[in-house]
Amino acid sequence: MAAARRLGPGLITGAADDDPSGIATYSQAGAQWRFGLVWMLLLTTPLMIGIQMLSARIGWATGRGLAANMVTLCPRWLTRSLIALLVVANTINIAADIGAMAEAARLIVGGSPVLFSLLFGAVCLLAQVFFSYERSVRLLKWLTLSLLAYFAVVMVVHVPLKQMTMESLQPWRFLPAHASLSDYAAMMVAVLGTTISPYLFFWQASQEVEDQRLRPDAAALRKFPAYVQEHLARIRLDTTVGMLLSNGVALSIVVATAVTLNLNGITEIQTSAQAAEALRPVAGDLAFTVFALGIIGTGLLAVPVLAGSAAYAVSEVLGWKASLSHGFHEARGFYGLIIAATGLGTVLGMLEVDPIKALVWSAVVNGVISVPIMAVMLWLGQSPRIMGELTISLRHRLLGWGATLLMGVAVVVMLATL
Repeated sequence: MAAARRLGPGLITGAADDDPSGIATYSQAGAQWRFGLVWMLLLTTPLMIGIQMLSARIGWATGRGLAANMVTLCPRWLTRSLIALLVVANTINIAADIGAMAEAARLIVGGSPVLFSLLFGAVCLLAQVFFSYERSVRLLKWLTLSLLAYFAVVMVVHVPLKQMTMESLQPWRFLPAHASLSDYAAMMVAVLGTTISPYLFFWQASQEVEDQRLRPDAAALRKFPAYVQEHLARIRLDTTVGMLLSNGVALSIVVATAVTLNLNGITEIQTSAQAAEALRPVAGDLAFTVFALGIIGTGLLAVPVLAGSAAYAVSEVLGWKASLSHGFHEARGFYGLIIAATGLGTVLGMLEVDPIKALVWSAVVNGVISVPIMAVMLWLGQSPRIMGELTISLRHRLLGWGATLLMGVAVVVMLATL
């Protein structure tokens, strides 16, 4: 229990990364390319840990969210443009997630997807507006358990370990005969954009600030090197566990859909709900139900993070109070942004929007803004003026710039293959 109490922002951030739209991407990767993209998930894990640790460190060291720090280094027009694009991408993601949750609920119990969309949108909204910060964190921590559904699916199917290892190490030898390199590159970009997303940077930095506000003695304690080292170790543990969980779940989804769908001739999956439905005839009702329930659980976790990260970013740039610790009347602008993002996402989720197009455009926007945001984060992390004595190490810089370079290449490939 003591170890669990040390986990918080990093754990929730990592779990929120596996939202229903991400599940759709990983399902399509497994169905279309079998084990040919497993190496991408292994490659991105240390990069995710590095960049998320950086965002957490910036929030804790400065006592301000990422957007508030960006304003100090970037021209105001650039910061506002990046944040506006973040809000657009997050709203599209909320719509895709709520639509996927509604469809998963329809598959399990029947009924109208529109009513389920309204229900899930309302639950996510009410929890953020009426729960205190402490209760919200406890709820989100419990919702991370929904990710265990995907480990359970892998356990009930037979995984050919030798075949998986060979195809993971030499993917170019096992590409489908009909596939093109541009299709493979596009899926690589989709996987990368799903695992390293800008909204996660803003959320984790803001949650470190929220945690700090609950500790009135934090500023005084920071004078003691032992406390600083202990807290940085807590951030490292929290972030590492969260990102390992995130990519472990992604790997489980890719492997499960590769085994149950691709090896049975099903190679086209457009939504996470379709992936769940396709599992039933080849993996049984248990795998189907567990997979579908996981979609609902991860959606309930991800939607508040998407709406919250957008609200934090906009509020910090505009100088509004931005905290889930405040009541609605203390931070009306902040909560108004959460209501607007969740409400608009819910309405869009009820419309007959092509889910793949929605995800593609969300990935495009995230790809465009991720590279400059990551570059600014590294600039912040290296600045003694901003970070004081808590600037990042050379190893951390190399991890961060490696992730930024990889995302930059991904953006070029993505734009070239649109």
